[in-house]
Amino acid sequence: MSKYPHIQVPDGDKLVVKDGKVVTPDRPILGFIEGDGTGPDIWRASKYLFDAAVKHTYGGKREIAWMEVYAGEKGNQVCGSYLPDETLDALREYEVAIKGPLTTPIGGGFRSLNVSIRQKLDLFACVRPVRHFPGVPSPVVAPENVNMVIFRENTEDVYSGLELESGTPEVEKLIAFCKETFGWDIRPDSGVGIKPISAQGTKRLVRAAINHAIEHKCKSVTLVHKGNIMKFTEGAFMKWGYELVREEFSDVAVGWEDCGGDPGDKILVKDTIADIFLQQILTRPKEFEVIATMNLNGDYMSDALAAQVGGIGIAPGANINYETGVACFEATHGTAPKYANLDKVNPSSLILSGVMMFEYLGWQEVADAITAAMTKTYQEKTVTYDFHRLMEGATLLKCSEFAKAVVENLN
Repeated sequence: MSKYPHIQVPDGDKLVVKDGKVVTPDRPILGFIEGDGTGPDIWRASKYLFDAAVKHTYGGKREIAWMEVYAGEKGNQVCGSYLPDETLDALREYEVAIKGPLTTPIGGGFRSLNVSIRQKLDLFACVRPVRHFPGVPSPVVAPENVNMVIFRENTEDVYSGLELESGTPEVEKLIAFCKETFGWDIRPDSGVGIKPISAQGTKRLVRAAINHAIEHKCKSVTLVHKGNIMKFTEGAFMKWGYELVREEFSDVAVGWEDCGGDPGDKILVKDTIADIFLQQILTRPKEFEVIATMNLNGDYMSDALAAQVGGIGIAPGANINYETGVACFEATHGTAPKYANLDKVNPSSLILSGVMMFEYLGWQEVADAITAAMTKTYQEKTVTYDFHRLMEGATLLKCSEFAKAVVENLN
């Protein structure tokens, strides 16, 4: 009998994490959250493709045992909570899950359900690979030059920001304290916020980025910050990142300051100011491979880069704790409720997040098969409405039809 009141655990085997590496059985139990709004539509399409790709690749020797866990509107309907405790417990126990977008209840006590899942499970790295698929419409001249992975810190900065509202007794007390203690002159009608950034949070994020660079034979990691202004938070992020290189990675990586920009055969760890970075991803994106940055910067950057390669509708994402192995892969766009149950929207964000999931599981053959089939489908101009309106001579497909077209291209 399941220890979970509402979750039905299927026949299958748990993942095992050894020395920070995921060991995947032939029939792993993986959690999924359908999501709200268009979530059920894109999940059905994605699951159909995932199962077909696994069968195509392994001929029935491997398969996924899908386990539905509940959050958002369905969580409230089934469990009486938008984020049930049993969901968090199951995600911890079974290690890897994939989810559609979730709506945050108005006045529900959550800043964001998506953020709450990340923080409660301490999924400290938001990983967003950005690349262009041939055939996908783009607003830039050479989108094929964009090919990078952003590691965005997921638990600090504005995600754990603390605020006091303008005009309240609490903010007046804080403003007075800051004046008396530090000599800070803050305008009396201000709202005041605090954004913590720690050495621990920084180093584990940068460590994950460098390990990714090592595994994928990348030549550089770039720390992006606004340390020229915020020296003891964003500037400290840069400083702690370089410290980590010297402390743990001196045999394989070197900081810019320690090599003058000539790393030899080592990975070059460099840094740049956030506003300059947003210019250079347009003017010379080939110079960037792996990016490590804080929460708010990473939010801006990942969405800006996604726009260069076709939009957030095809942008995948993952939230990972590389220390515990717990990971949640997710569509990066919103719920788009006006399109709910219309079988209309592009499922590519969730599908490509699934590609990341298969890579994380060590099923690279499945990831490669889906990627190749997706590329062929885009090149054939068989697309959903968002791309159809930007292409000449394209064939308009529904959400489910797009998934079927990709399955046909697996062969």
